Amino acid sequence: MIVPSRITDSETPRYSFVIPLFDEELALPILFHRLGQLMETLDGPAEVILVDDGSRDRSGILAAGKAKDDPRWRYLALSRNFGHQIAITAGMDVARGEAVVVMDADLQDPPEVVHDLVAKWREGFEIVYAQRVSRAGESRLKLWTASLFYRLLARLTRVEIPRNVGDFRLVDRKAVDAFKAMPERDRFVRGMFGWMGFRQAAVPYHRLARVAGETKYSMRKMMRLAFDGIVGFSDAPLRLVLWLGLAVSAGALGYGGWVVVLSLLDATLVPGWASLAVILSFLSGINLITTGVVGLYVGRIHNEVKGRPLYVVGRTVNLDTARREAATPVVESALRAGEAAR
Repeated sequence: MIVPSRITDSETPRYSFVIPLFDEELALPILFHRLGQLMETLDGPAEVILVDDGSRDRSGILAAGKAKDDPRWRYLALSRNFGHQIAITAGMDVARGEAVVVMDADLQDPPEVVHDLVAKWREGFEIVYAQRVSRAGESRLKLWTASLFYRLLARLTRVEIPRNVGDFRLVDRKAVDAFKAMPERDRFVRGMFGWMGFRQAAVPYHRLARVAGETKYSMRKMMRLAFDGIVGFSDAPLRLVLWLGLAVSAGALGYGGWVVVLSLLDATLVPGWASLAVILSFLSGINLITTGVVGLYVGRIHNEVKGRPLYVVGRTVNLDTARREAATPVVESALRAGEAAR
């Protein structure tokens, strides 16, 4: 029989749960109940870090209230919506557990699967990811586009990123520390863990439909995440436009040679601006595409060299001084501001 574990302010937890939140008011009461039950069955003390990514509903109020009532629950509110991947990063920056579990608040990723993740971790794997066998409540278009993205990513990058895997995973402290040392701004978390290496294992599970509310990942956000994954871990777009430019140049050279041959044979050439306009428009379009792709990479370099913090913390609850060893300078300053306000 496993005795329920409680964590004190000074005690280092064995497990940390990082839960990014964005307008999940309806799902939070169920999450509190099910995750609380799970924590009682673990073989060591656990903490939950609720990262409010600029929610516009009552998610922040509910999460902060939970943190005030139960010392195992922590609340970290970002000053605005920085995005799902940044919210995960903020939670991992302050997580102290020997193993850190990342999962969403909508309960599409069942908390009970964590037991299987922990079992693999005990076998010696540093990163254990949950791999989707099925995905309930999702449209055929979303399933098709997700499958297309993973196939495309596998072809374009040398980093091994498992298919049908999201951010639901367990990460050993060694891998967490390596993750925190990666400072890039345009983050693709699952790709970053794939790039690290370490011993990794998969746990298959059936992804459920949302318990409440609607998905916050619009098609635009999914496309941006996919773009971050491709550009962040592959130079294939640059090589593609290079080969495209060479192909267009070769075609133009061949066409010019053909015109010369026709002229030498005294063939009648129809004068006109139509063909010239088409060719110029085509070449101009290729030039713009090439410049645009290069510009995207240059823009990312510009974003990196500015040196801005990944996120700004607006408020914290139950993130005390014992957590500063794991905190970033931004989080530490927020903690001090919170103490001054109290």
